[in-house]
Amino acid sequence: VPKKLVMTVSGCADDALAGLVACNPGLRLLQGHRVVLRDDLPAIRGRVALLSGGGSGHEPAHAGYVGKGMLTGVVAGAVFASPSVGSVLAAIRAVAQAGAAGILLIVKNYTGDRLNFGMALERARAEGTDVRMVVVGDDCAFATPGKAGRRGICGTVLIHKVAGALAEAGASLDEIEKKVMAAAKVMGTLGLSLSPCSIPGSKPSFQLAEDEMELGLGIHGEAGVRRMKVLPADKAVETMLKHMTDPSNASHLSLAPGSSVVLVVNNLGGLSCLELGIVAGAAVRCLENRGIRIARALMGSFMTALEMAGVSLTLMLVDEELVRLIDAKTTAMAWPNIVAGPATTQREEVPAPIEAPRKLQDETGIGPGTARVQRVLERVCSTLLDMQDKLNELDRGAGDGDCGHTHARAAQAIQEWMRSRPPPAAPAQLLSALADVLLEQMGGSSGVLYGLFLTAAAQSLRGRSDSPAWADAMDAGIEAMQRYGGAAPGDRTMLDSLFAAAQALHSLRSPGADPLQVLAAAVQSAEAAAEATRHMEAGAGRASYIRSSRLEQPDPGAVAVAAVLGAVL
Repeated sequence: VPKKLVMTVSGCADDALAGLVACNPGLRLLQGHRVVLRDDLPAIRGRVALLSGGGSGHEPAHAGYVGKGMLTGVVAGAVFASPSVGSVLAAIRAVAQAGAAGILLIVKNYTGDRLNFGMALERARAEGTDVRMVVVGDDCAFATPGKAGRRGICGTVLIHKVAGALAEAGASLDEIEKKVMAAAKVMGTLGLSLSPCSIPGSKPSFQLAEDEMELGLGIHGEAGVRRMKVLPADKAVETMLKHMTDPSNASHLSLAPGSSVVLVVNNLGGLSCLELGIVAGAAVRCLENRGIRIARALMGSFMTALEMAGVSLTLMLVDEELVRLIDAKTTAMAWPNIVAGPATTQREEVPAPIEAPRKLQDETGIGPGTARVQRVLERVCSTLLDMQDKLNELDRGAGDGDCGHTHARAAQAIQEWMRSRPPPAAPAQLLSALADVLLEQMGGSSGVLYGLFLTAAAQSLRGRSDSPAWADAMDAGIEAMQRYGGAAPGDRTMLDSLFAAAQALHSLRSPGADPLQVLAAAVQSAEAAAEATRHMEAGAGRASYIRSSRLEQPDPGAVAVAAVLGAVL
């Protein structure tokens, strides 16, 4: 049985509705029933009330669509089960007593829903209430029409929206019924899934092999019309649209080039939002290629099947009036709040900002010659390339095992940069240029940390070439790393080696200090500090999430820094 935070199905539907109502001040529960109503019921006096509902497990449907400009109330059944006649009737009576000028029931085409809502409708009519029912069947899966007709799936949400906007504008029950039935006829939906779903406490509804996906399945985990090998998003979307619009499919939607549609890209519950965005882009592209105008596109979880990892596409042919109704304001929490306008893959991009040209500092007479800079950098690069495997090995215990790769990438980037142009000899420019190379090419947190260090250090060296300037530069670099990286000495990071070296470099501030001797002492301090990280507990970085007993090796970042300093000497 798949893991869930809820292990029994009993009470699930009640608890889910209670949670929704607790978080939304615009909703109320109807005492003694699994019914959610608008908080401002008196506002429907003299207007048509809209009620919908069905089994739970399709959240945010249906309670997420209760609000001004959408549904007046919904009746929920248990998970994947129709609501009871008694609860539907209680909801009808509640809105009738609030003074509704007629009531429209919007029902998905399932036998249980038709029976229970239909029975309640007959009883309410016997009490003298003006109630009508529209049954929505928007599924395009089945090529030959069955006796049960097309299933009602995600397109029902668009019907809620159209009906809600009409009711809010004061339309009569006759007009709403007529327009909603017309809209339902020019709408189609098709689902595709990579996984089944499972009711809490039960096994999955069906099995799909690792490399299979299912086309045309329902929102209760019912099997679809076709199993096939998993396809990439664009091919999958192409397959779906082809099936939905195939004239030989009895439940197809006729889609001629030049048509205007509203597109809904619906997450069936368990697809990542990242994949949903990719599918949405593919759907817009695919429709554009067919010459279809996408007047509006909605993307998100509208009607789900618990945790099913799948997607459904809904298309509704629209004219200007339908688009206006889709655009009308609503307070329903599950309806997306986006800027109204067509969908297109051709949206103009914001032009990239223009970078101000760099001021070239006067290079003469400052710092070591270019040839010396080149020699030192070559030594640093070959040291890092030789250490690649060792650093990866050290990183496997504490991180993601890529510290060596990251430093090797930096070394290759510096080598390439030197081949393309001689490095500047002025220290400030040299460090700034290296920061740019590393920020662009190194990647990972290390790239940014080195970039921060070098950028801040370069500032201290502007127009200075004396020995104390290098001590100041080291301190400034470390301060920048600490400010943004959040680590401190003793946290088992690259900072430990740098900090130890910086302490030794402070001697450069003493008059008559021998820079080479000070540098040699700094390298020794850095190597000792790197070795000492072996016995430290990680206080920052990815390793800080791992128990210290598992970190018997020194920190790879600290080892790399010590090696770089050694290569400079």
